[in-house]
Amino acid sequence: MSQHPQVHRFTWRGIGIEAIYVPVKWGVIAHLEIHTIQPPRAPLPITETGYLSHFHPCGSIEAKGGDVVAQIMAWLDEEAAKPAWRHYVEASRQGELF
Repeated sequence: MSQHPQVHRFTWRGIGIEAIYVPVKWGVIAHLEIHTIQPPRAPLPITETGYLSHFHPCGSIEAKGGDVVAQIMAWLDEEAAKPAWRHYVEASRQGELF
């Protein structure tokens, strides 16, 4: 049995994001779908395409307090601290000639 999806819209560092969370999908797994909506298809530190489909064990988000948006933002912040994302942000600011 599946539960109804929870739709969350929020902004992270100026990027509009929509997250759709289904706590129990097909009776066996949880699903989190993340995509950027403003600007459309903007890269995130967790996806270069602005879209991510993530399956995980049921209860994972609930075990950490249940706040879907807070957990996604913490995940984004953690990945944004890595060198690859910092390099991407710097290159985006300056532009590249080649």
